[in-house]
Amino acid sequence: MEIVQKVMSGFSLDLGPVKEPLGFIRILEWVFTICAFATTGGYVGFTQFTIDCGSKKEDITAHFGYPFRLPSQHYEIPHCNQTSNVTYLQGDFSSSAEFFVSVGVLGFLYCTFTIILYLGYQQVYRESNRGPVIDLIVTGIFAFLWLVCSSAWGKGLTDVKYATDADRLIKACVPDTCVVKTYALMGRLNSSVLFGFLNLILWAGNCWFIYKETPFHKPANPPPSVEGGVSTS
Repeated sequence: MEIVQKVMSGFSLDLGPVKEPLGFIRILEWVFTICAFATTGGYVGFTQFTIDCGSKKEDITAHFGYPFRLPSQHYEIPHCNQTSNVTYLQGDFSSSAEFFVSVGVLGFLYCTFTIILYLGYQQVYRESNRGPVIDLIVTGIFAFLWLVCSSAWGKGLTDVKYATDADRLIKACVPDTCVVKTYALMGRLNSSVLFGFLNLILWAGNCWFIYKETPFHKPANPPPSVEGGVSTS
């Protein structure tokens, strides 16, 4: 209880940093970080095709979703000769998807912490050089992580699209005939990769504004003033 009172006693709300690039960009990072992991985590999609047995047609649906361990998803293909076989989607792309979501969640938590610090404890942030320096290092690390995880997830998403492509899956219907009924909707996942690279730009760009708060940024030396008037030759 005493610790909470000390923390609250040091809190002083100041919206001034929001009007500056440092605070404004951090809020943008917070928003786009949520968009990045929210569009990936919890995704559920399906591909649907129809087997044509002349007088009888039957829909076949292959479901898949985050974290995209596709071999865990199976679907049954009923053939026209009254037999059926269980087919599994191929490919495990969970590592790149979970890495992307993890970076997003950690980035969201860090943004939340620093926004509270900027707006409520600005005096603590600026009273020593340690705060801006640590902020610069962590922001730089996150910029690098966004580069890596967005690139990895972009490649993983390309593989997911190939593995769940309806035109490829209907080949399992042979010797019967199947036609594609519904292609998987990938717009949400495409936007997640876009949000990932937007985060890369925001976090990398914000490094400059944080750098200006550190002792490493030295202002230009003012021109020496001439005392005693203008000298004459």
